[in-house]
Amino acid sequence: MTENSINREPLAPAIQRFVLHWGEMGSVWGVNRSIGQIHALLYLSDQPLTAEDVARRLGLARSNVSNSLRELVQWGLVHRTSLLGDRRDYYEAETDLWEMVARIAELRKARELDPTLAALRICQAEASGDRAVSGLARQRIERMLSFVEMIDRWAEEMRRVPRAKLAALVKLGARILRVLPAGAGRRRPGVATGN
Repeated sequence: MTENSINREPLAPAIQRFVLHWGEMGSVWGVNRSIGQIHALLYLSDQPLTAEDVARRLGLARSNVSNSLRELVQWGLVHRTSLLGDRRDYYEAETDLWEMVARIAELRKARELDPTLAALRICQAEASGDRAVSGLARQRIERMLSFVEMIDRWAEEMRRVPRAKLAALVKLGARILRVLPAGAGRRRPGVATGN
């Protein structure tokens, strides 16, 4: 047992479960588990917390908390604030869920989609002049690039949709298919298939 875990301030079971789960989700998304846990704690907190408060409540090393808070602030998921008469920095999470999800999506796009697009473009350029690459392999690279570019364009367009309209679109779910022409969305030969 570490000194931090002995001195950890107890959390309500629901808060502890949320913090632990958000930390696990952070790991899945490619960030340090501590970053996810800190974000979750700040999101559920009634008031801004200092780095010391966070370290005490989660039983984490102060240096880990400082580094994690710095990343969260850079990503725009946490804001630094101050209290009158107190020289310490306080932190609070972005609580607007649409804004939070948009920022997480932008981070994931930058970490996953953008490098994939760059790699596919290089692969396509290299494959186009290489006789050792079969026509089928070239075709699949081009289809993959086309598909990822389509997803990238869609993501960019969704960022510009006003929030109220985006919420209405999400609430529609599969019912949106009613406004599409008959046959739209049916799989066409050669479009994003496994061939």
